[in-house]
Amino acid sequence: MSNSKSETGPRLGEFVAMMALMTSLVAMSIDTMLPALSDIGAELGVQRVNDNQLVVTMLFLGLAVGQLFYGALSDTIGRKRAIYLGYAVFFAGSLLAIFAVSFPMMLAGRLLQGLGVAGPRGVSMALIRDRFQGSAMAQVMSFISVIFILVPIIAPTLGQAILLVADWRAIFIALFVMGVISLLWFALRQPETLPPARRAPFSIRRIARALHEVLGNPVALGYTLMAGLISGALQGYLTSAQQIFQFQYGLGTLFPLIFAINALSLGMASFVNGRVVMRYGMRTLLQKALLALCTLSILLVGVVLATHGQPPLALLMVILLPTFFCVGILFGNMNSMAMEPLGHIAGVGAAVVGSLSTLVATPLGAGIGQAYNGTLVPLALGFATFALGALVLMRWAEGARPAYRGPQPAE
Repeated sequence: MSNSKSETGPRLGEFVAMMALMTSLVAMSIDTMLPALSDIGAELGVQRVNDNQLVVTMLFLGLAVGQLFYGALSDTIGRKRAIYLGYAVFFAGSLLAIFAVSFPMMLAGRLLQGLGVAGPRGVSMALIRDRFQGSAMAQVMSFISVIFILVPIIAPTLGQAILLVADWRAIFIALFVMGVISLLWFALRQPETLPPARRAPFSIRRIARALHEVLGNPVALGYTLMAGLISGALQGYLTSAQQIFQFQYGLGTLFPLIFAINALSLGMASFVNGRVVMRYGMRTLLQKALLALCTLSILLVGVVLATHGQPPLALLMVILLPTFFCVGILFGNMNSMAMEPLGHIAGVGAAVVGSLSTLVATPLGAGIGQAYNGTLVPLALGFATFALGALVLMRWAEGARPAYRGPQPAE
C-alpha cells in the first residue's frame, strides 16, 4: 500500500523544498533580525537598550496567538485560503516594519508578522498530513527538520551580511521578498488538499473544549507548562544574545558565528533524538536531559557569580554547548508527551498545546531579557529557575499519570 494519500501536486523533492521554505519563514523572521536590534533601536529613538529586545518578543506573541486559530480555520475554508490569509497578514506587518518611523509602529509590524507566519507554519503541517501518511509522512517531516536545524545557524549571518551593505530595513525587505517567492511557488504548484466535502464549520467552541481538556489533564498541562518554561529560557537567550556577545564580549560582527555554534548544538540534539528515541523512549530521554539541564544551569550560575557576571568566553561556551544540547533533546519530546493523552483531539490539541506553551514562554523570556544588566546573571538565574521549575512540573505530571485516565474519545 502506498504511503502517499494523494498523487496531486509537485513531486516529493519539490514539495519538501516548498514546505521547508514556507515553514522556515518563522526562524528567518526571528534570527535575521538579531544583529540589527541595536541599529533599529538607535534609529527609532529607543531610550532603554533592553527595549530593543521587544522586536523579537512581539513576533513570538503574534505567533502564540495565531497558531491557535489557523488550523481550525483551514478545516473550514481550505488549506490554501488559510495560508493565503497568513501571508497577507505577514506582508502587512513587513510593510509596517519597513516603513516604521517610530518604535510602536515597528512593534505593531512585528506583532502582525508573528500573526501572519503562524499561518504557513501551522497549516503546512496539516497539508503534509493531507498528502502523506505512514513512513512517507515521516520521511517528509525528517527532511523538513533538517531545514529547521540549518536556518537558525545561517540566519544571523545572513542578517549581518545584509547590514554590511545596507541598513536594517533591507532585512525586512529580504523577508518580504522571501515571503513573496514562497507564496508564488505554493500558489502556482500546490493544489488544494482539503476538498469542500471534507471541510467542517469553524468552531470557537471546539478550541475552547480542547483548551479546557488540556487545563484539566495533569499530564497534558504539566508537560505544556514545562515546554513553556524551557522555551522561556531559550527566548530569554534569543532576546539578550546580541547584547551579550556583540557588546558585553565585544565580538561585533563575529556574533553570528557564536550564535551559529550554539544553534548547531541544539540542532544536533534534535538529530540525535530522532535516532535514539525509539530505543530509549521519550520519557527516559526527557528525564535524563532535564536532570542534566538542571545540573548545567546550576553550574552556570556558580561560574557566573564567581566571575562577577562575565566568565571567559571559552568557559561560557563549554557550559552553553551541552546546555543547548539538552534543550534540543527536551524540545524533541516535551510536546509529544503533552499530546500523549490528547490523541482523540490531535489537531486542535496540538494547536492549543503549542499556543499555550508559547504564551507562557513569551513573558518569561521577555523577563530575562529585560533584566539584562550587562552581566550573565539574569540569563543564568533564568535558566536555573526555569529548569528546576520544569523538573517540578515533570514530577507532578508523572505522579498524576497512574491515577488519571483522562477523558475518553467521543463515540
